[in-house]
Amino acid sequence: MTQRRTLIVMRHAKAEPFAPSDHARALTDRGRSEATAAGEHLAAAGLRPDHVVVSSASRTVETWDVMAQVADCDVQATVDEALYHGNPDAVLESLRLSPEDASVVLFVGHNPTASYLCHLLDDGEGEAVALEGLLHGFPTGALAVFEVAQPWSDLAYESGRLVGFFAR
Repeated sequence: MTQRRTLIVMRHAKAEPFAPSDHARALTDRGRSEATAAGEHLAAAGLRPDHVVVSSASRTVETWDVMAQVADCDVQATVDEALYHGNPDAVLESLRLSPEDASVVLFVGHNPTASYLCHLLDDGEGEAVALEGLLHGFPTGALAVFEVAQPWSDLAYESGRLVGFFAR
């Protein structure tokens, strides 16, 4: 029997427009509210990640920190510098390194990469309501939930079934 896995792709919550560097931009009050809502949503849906990969930008790390606190999830995120400027291929490469025993993996990153990744992962057989949400855009704090049947090491385009979408 194939282990069913869940991949959650998230765009970081709303960040301040200016900081000493783009990398250092922190979440705004709205961003902390979006991250809180996303964490509450994951907890209510029973989706507690056992592996988390985030870009090295302050806003992605802070998004996960707020979510983890709200969802009472003590997973230490893997912070990957390559995901800050990375394209969907770089994200896939990082996700393929997820532990094989991980059942729920969360990626927190940036647009347009996060949105592109969702469209590229989609196998076209997902839930219509989730797809409709995704097609209306991928705002800050949004997350898409995919079921994945193959091992993480085999994650590829068109290998995920979109089963959920959340945006505050």
